[in-house]
Amino acid sequence: MEALVTMFDNQYNNRRVLVTGHTGFKGSWLTLWLQSLDAQVTGIALAPETDPSHWDLLSLDTKSLTVDIRDAEGVRQAVKDAEPEIVFHLAAQPLVRRSYRAPLETWSTNVMGTANILDACRQQPSVKAIVAITTDKCYENREWVWGYRETDRLGGHDPYSASKAGSEIVAASYRSAFFQTPGSPLLATARAGNVIGGGDWSEDRLIPDLARAAQAGKPLEIRSPTSTRPWQHVLECLSGYLSLGQKLLEGDSAHASGWNFGPDREGNRQVQQVLEQLGQSWHGFEWFTGQQSQLHEARLLHLDCSKARDMLSWRPVWTFEEGVAATAEWYKAWLNNKEVISVQQLNHYIESARAQKLVWTDAQPT
Repeated sequence: MEALVTMFDNQYNNRRVLVTGHTGFKGSWLTLWLQSLDAQVTGIALAPETDPSHWDLLSLDTKSLTVDIRDAEGVRQAVKDAEPEIVFHLAAQPLVRRSYRAPLETWSTNVMGTANILDACRQQPSVKAIVAITTDKCYENREWVWGYRETDRLGGHDPYSASKAGSEIVAASYRSAFFQTPGSPLLATARAGNVIGGGDWSEDRLIPDLARAAQAGKPLEIRSPTSTRPWQHVLECLSGYLSLGQKLLEGDSAHASGWNFGPDREGNRQVQQVLEQLGQSWHGFEWFTGQQSQLHEARLLHLDCSKARDMLSWRPVWTFEEGVAATAEWYKAWLNNKEVISVQQLNHYIESARAQKLVWTDAQPT
């Protein structure tokens, strides 16, 4: 893959980068992008839980360590050995419905796991910057029609959402208590919307469930077709994370805070609208409305991303339709031909961003 080191003001070229959760959906895409930036990436995570998994399909030449982030000593040793300059913390229990079945796993992974990562970073002199990834669901959801801002109240009904609010509190505590002295790491948290894209095979997620149903030749049961979410392609939030990491590596302490990365207003769509849009590129799948879930899940959730637009000059590259089409194309290529087109899609996304003269690209204004 062509090296793209001039992006993000060349901040990742030859940097030692630690990615937790690199074997997961977002983590594997982020590792792919970091490799294209000529970063020296080390990943710590559990083995992929799905077969296939995007991580395995990519076959990246990256140092990969099997570490449970709930193991404080294992995490400390891994961080010490990697000597990272920046850490992207993505490892988590990321599923709402699973959190009802396994609340203690969810709390211990998302809260204590985050504390273990941050404490290991506190003891590692090489660390200059940390970007801890949480979720849009960390906000106390009041079913507002307007977007949540970074200063709005945190909370959560289900164990997943509440534990992610807890991880935000852990991060804020470490920032205040330990990361204020000169030379301390700059720590930011990032909250993204519902992420779609090729290579996600997680349970109880709309498009992976659809791909499995299509492969089995069965219709997919949809629980809440009118629920509204801020949908975005995985590369959108990753460009935000990398932009934020760039600022932290540059030593800009004004960026050591919480950040939203979500779509424009037009990306807030109902589940059934996502399915209808998918159907324009991906023919042959079927779905039907089943019984309403008995578990509590928010029906309306929007993000206000004005802060990222104003302070980072970040904005989405692809429209809702383009992101859905790219997702459909990835799954079609895999299901029909066992072809993995992640590199091509990353390059296409970057070309689109350069055409729009976005600040994180190496495109020069005309």
